[in-house]
Amino acid sequence: MDYKDYYKILGVSKTATQDEIKKAYRKLAVKYHPDKNPGDKVAESKFKEANEANEVLSKPDKRKQYDELGENWQSYQQAGGYANQGGGRPGGSRQQYGGGGFSTEDFYGGGGQFSDFFESIFGGGAGGGRGSSGRSTRRATTGEDLQAEMSITLEEAFHGASRQVTIGDSKVNMKLKPGVSEGQVLRLKGKGEPGRNGGANGDLLITMHILPNNKFERKENDLYFDQQIDLYTAVLGGKIPVQGIDKTVNMPIPAGTDSNKTFRLKGLGMPHYKNPEQHGDAYVRVVIQTPKHLSAKEKELFEQLANLKAQQTA
Repeated sequence: MDYKDYYKILGVSKTATQDEIKKAYRKLAVKYHPDKNPGDKVAESKFKEANEANEVLSKPDKRKQYDELGENWQSYQQAGGYANQGGGRPGGSRQQYGGGGFSTEDFYGGGGQFSDFFESIFGGGAGGGRGSSGRSTRRATTGEDLQAEMSITLEEAFHGASRQVTIGDSKVNMKLKPGVSEGQVLRLKGKGEPGRNGGANGDLLITMHILPNNKFERKENDLYFDQQIDLYTAVLGGKIPVQGIDKTVNMPIPAGTDSNKTFRLKGLGMPHYKNPEQHGDAYVRVVIQTPKHLSAKEKELFEQLANLKAQQTA
């Protein structure tokens, strides 16, 4: 019986943290999963090895025993070491490994059968799934949820969009409804890890991010932006065209409007995600443009206005 280097099997160092062990195990479990490699005996063997290595290294007590034995395990075994010290779990309790709904029961057909090397150290009761009748009890297990992130433009968030998400070797098409917001998590049911023993697949959870926009600032479903107006309109009043994301409207400007005054345009904001027919508002701050490069005639007229103002206040 050969010594099994569980660290080498998972591809981690002997000083690896629990998080590093978990990540390494999950990577191998996904790569060699029987559902992804039907009929592949090599993949099945590697899958079982990874599970056995994880069973030892993810449990502090077992890892400590394994590290203490090292390659001298045969000496300890011959001397009646840990194998007879109750290393197994009585009663066939079902254990989860790697944080993701896999178990020895799932991997080994319900018997929890690890290698002879494992059983020589820890005993044979390492988590089988047998009931009092001796028959295996294979429990359906829901697949693990997967996490992903996606970035879209503000215009895509406004109109909605179609995107394709790549998960491993699979591509998932998804349609985004109008009104998606920053940090919103969208759930695609059944697009996560496959279930075991008839269990449902997990879900794919996508966290949405909205890219910054040069013009618009979004606050919930409202939009904020600046609109330049000329001095003459600010003084005399009038209407100016204001471009939203999807349409242009004419905004009234009262005579004597000051710079930085904010106007509200109802319904020119973002669509509500749950009711896309309903929109937020737009808040438009006007910025008055001071005329530059005046002609001689324009300069003369401004001087006349200045003199008139001086006479009125004298």
